[in-house]
Amino acid sequence: MIIRTMESEDYDQVYELWSSIKGFGIYALEDSRQSIEKFIKRNPGLSVVAEDKGRIVGTILSGHDGRRAFFYHVCVESKCRQQGLGHQMAMEAMKRLKEEGISKVSLVAFKSNAVGNEFWKKAGWIFREDLNYYNFDLIEENIVKFVQ
Repeated sequence: MIIRTMESEDYDQVYELWSSIKGFGIYALEDSRQSIEKFIKRNPGLSVVAEDKGRIVGTILSGHDGRRAFFYHVCVESKCRQQGLGHQMAMEAMKRLKEEGISKVSLVAFKSNAVGNEFWKKAGWIFREDLNYYNFDLIEENIVKFVQ
């Protein structure tokens, strides 16, 4: 398996992977081809995929605002888990962020995502109990669909 930069041309395989993961939240607008291509263009070289024999089996969307970074849609295909792939992708994405001068990265994991929450805790990420996370939808059509 290789870890490489996510490209716009990867969208179909990436979306297929996201759609295969139970409990994964996919937003109507934010996760559209146009939106993901815009994100990749705005944050060149920062998002990564894991590829096995030409097939994408893991993703991290990674970007920053010049000060702090955020990971989105971190996932590994279920049959490829427990092999260190998520850790390798996270380390590669963090290395790229450090090269851009970014010193802190955050992410959000759904409370119901036991696998993801356990992964981040074991990897040494700090669970924040001292803040509340808020969202405000500017465009109502951006509904989220959870994969069953």
